[in-house]
Amino acid sequence: LSLVSAMNRVQLLGRVGQDPIMRQVEGKNPVTIFSLATNEMWRTGDSEVGQGALSLLCTSGDISQKTTWHRISVFRPGLRDVTYQYVRKGSRIFVEGKIDYGEYTDKNNVRRQATTIIA
Repeated sequence: LSLVSAMNRVQLLGRVGQDPIMRQVEGKNPVTIFSLATNEMWRTGDSEVGQGALSLLCTSGDISQKTTWHRISVFRPGLRDVTYQYVRKGSRIFVEGKIDYGEYTDKNNVRRQATTIIA
């Protein structure tokens, strides 16, 4: 019998898109926010997507790539401050956390969906 009835865990390895910023909403703890790009590569013409660089070298066809951008939020005080101080645009980093789906109202008063990784 497992004690884990559900799990929300994300692991990402990618490059930072811009220097982190720190925001503080009134009455709440500060949060460090940055974007992270991950890349997925595959060869066109293959019926099955390979795993890793070795499969890209061993098959024929053109290489295609898709970049996905992730919004990363860091709330934990020590980690939040270290992230803000040392992480820079272009850094290659590993992020572990959970995925969070939320809503917000933009400056035009339109409700929007937001997906965030809580590191």
